[in-house]
Amino acid sequence: MIPPKLRASLYIVTFLFFLSCQKKDNDLNNSKNNEAEVEKLITIANTFFQNKKLDSSFYYYNKAKFICNPITDSDHYVSTLNRMATIQQSRGDFAGSESTITEALPYLKYVKNNLHVWNTYTTLGTNYLNIYDYKNAILYHQKALQLNTSNWKKLNAKNNIAVVLTHEERYNEALEIFLPLATEKEVIKNSSLYGSLLDNIGLCYTKLNETQMAFQYLNKGLEVRQKSNDIKGLGKTYANFAEFYEKSNPYLAKKYMLLSYKSFNSVKDLEARLTLLKLMIRNSSNQELKKYSTTYVQLVDSLFEIRQKAKNEFAKIKYDSKKEKDENLKLRTHKVQNELQLEKQKNKNIISYIIIILSLSLLLTLYFYLISKGNKEKIEATYKSETRIAKKLHDELANDIYHTMAFAENKNLSITENKEQLLNSLDAIYSRTRDISKENNPIVSNENYILYLKEMLSGFNTFDISIILNGLDSINWNDIERNKKITIYRVLQELLVNMKKHSNATLVEITFKKSEKNIEINYTDNGKGADINEMTLKNGLHNVETRILSIKGRIDIDSAPDKGFKVFIKFPLT
Repeated sequence: MIPPKLRASLYIVTFLFFLSCQKKDNDLNNSKNNEAEVEKLITIANTFFQNKKLDSSFYYYNKAKFICNPITDSDHYVSTLNRMATIQQSRGDFAGSESTITEALPYLKYVKNNLHVWNTYTTLGTNYLNIYDYKNAILYHQKALQLNTSNWKKLNAKNNIAVVLTHEERYNEALEIFLPLATEKEVIKNSSLYGSLLDNIGLCYTKLNETQMAFQYLNKGLEVRQKSNDIKGLGKTYANFAEFYEKSNPYLAKKYMLLSYKSFNSVKDLEARLTLLKLMIRNSSNQELKKYSTTYVQLVDSLFEIRQKAKNEFAKIKYDSKKEKDENLKLRTHKVQNELQLEKQKNKNIISYIIIILSLSLLLTLYFYLISKGNKEKIEATYKSETRIAKKLHDELANDIYHTMAFAENKNLSITENKEQLLNSLDAIYSRTRDISKENNPIVSNENYILYLKEMLSGFNTFDISIILNGLDSINWNDIERNKKITIYRVLQELLVNMKKHSNATLVEITFKKSEKNIEINYTDNGKGADINEMTLKNGLHNVETRILSIKGRIDIDSAPDKGFKVFIKFPLT
C-alpha cells in the first residue's frame, strides 16, 4: 500500500506533467496560428511608420513582437525590434533604443536574411555614436561591413565608420574612407548620401586647414543639396560653410549660420539647432549673445522634456503589452486547468480530486501573493525614483538655468572671461540633463549585467577623463544576488557622477577583486580631493554609504586636498 504522503506527491507530479505536456502542444499550435497575426500587425505598423505616425507604429510593432516566436520566426522578430529601436532613436531615446535592440542579439544566429542583422548592427553603432562610445560604434559598424550583404549596404557601413572617425577628430583616417566612396556610382546616384559625403570631406579638410580642398568639396556638396532640395542637408552644408569662414570672414560665417539655423528650424530639428546655437554664441556679443544664449537654454529645456515624454510613452506601451500578454497567459492557464478538472471528475478517486484542488489553490494563492507583493514594491520604487528625480530637477537643473539667465542679463558679455563662463555654464546645463536621464535607466541584473555595467562606466569616458577598469571580468556576477548587483551599479554611478561634478579628475581607476567570501572594490581618482574631516558625506556620498550598509558591506573613504579621492568597498558574496 502506498503511504498517503507519497501518494499525494505522485498526484501533484502527474498533474504538473500533464500541464507541461498540454502547454507544449498549445505552444506548437500557437506558433502556427500566430504567423498570420504577426504579419497582419507588422503590415499595420509599417503603414503607420510610412505615414510618420511613430507612436502608433511602435504600438503595433510591440504587439507583433510579443506574439512572435523569436526562434522559429526570428526574421520577423528581429526586424520588428529593429524598427522599434529606430523609432526610439529618432526621438532621442538612445538608452531605450539600445535596450530594445539588444533583445534581438541572442536570436541573430537564427535569422535567414542578413539585411535584418545589418540593420541591428547599424542601429547599435548609431546609438553608441550618439552616447559618445566611439569604440563600440566602430565595432558594430565593422560587424555590419563584414556581413554578406549588397554592395550598397557595404558602402553605407564604410561611410558610417568614417563618420565615427570624424567625431573622434581622426580626419586623415576618415578621408581615406570618404574619398574612395565619393567615386562610387551608387553613391553619386543617391543625392542624400552623396551630398552628406561631400560635406563630410569638406569638413575634414577644414579641420586640417586645407582651405582650397575644403571649399571645393563644400561647394560641390551645396550644389547637390540645392538640386535635390534637401532642406535638412542644406542646413548641415551651411553650418560647415559657417565653420569654414569662422576665422577668415566673420561676415560670411554669420550669414551661413543664419541660413543654417533657418533650415534646421523649418524641419524642426532641435538637436541641430542647439549645435548651431553654440557656434552662433561663440561668434556673437552684446545683445545678440544674450538673445542666442536665452534661446539655447530654452531649447535645452524643451529637448529634455520632449525626450522624457517620448521615453515614458514607449516604456508605457511596452509595459501595457506585457501586462496584456500576462493576462492572456493567465486566461489560457485557467482554461487548461478547468479542462483538467472536468477530466478528473470522471475519475472516482476522491483523494486525487481533493489534492488537485488543494494544489491549484496553493499555486494560485502563491501566484497572486507574489504578483501583489511585486506590484507594491514597484509602486514604492517608482514613487521614490520620481521624488528623487523631481528633487534633482529642482535643486540642480532649475537653479543652474535661472543662475545662467541672470548672469547673461546682468554681465557684460563682450568681456572674454564672462563670455567663456557663460558658454561653460550652458554646456554644464546640457550635460546635467543627460546625466539625470541616464541615472534613472532601469538596471539589467541578468547574465548581461556585466555588459551594462561596463557600458555605464565607459559612458564617463571623455576626452578629458579616462576610466581604467581592472579585474571586472574576473568576477562571476551571476553568483551574486540581484540586489547587490544593483547596489554596486548605483554606488559606482554615484561615485563617478560625484567625480565629474566636483573633483576635476582626469584619471579614474576602479579595481575589482574577489576574496574567499567577499568582493572588494577600490576606487581612486586624481582629482582635487577634499578634507576628510570636513566632508560630512555630502555630494551623494551619504547615499553611497547607505547603499553599501544595506547589503551588509563596509566602506572606507580616504581623501585630502590635492591628494585625489579614494574609496574602499567590501561586501559579502552571500
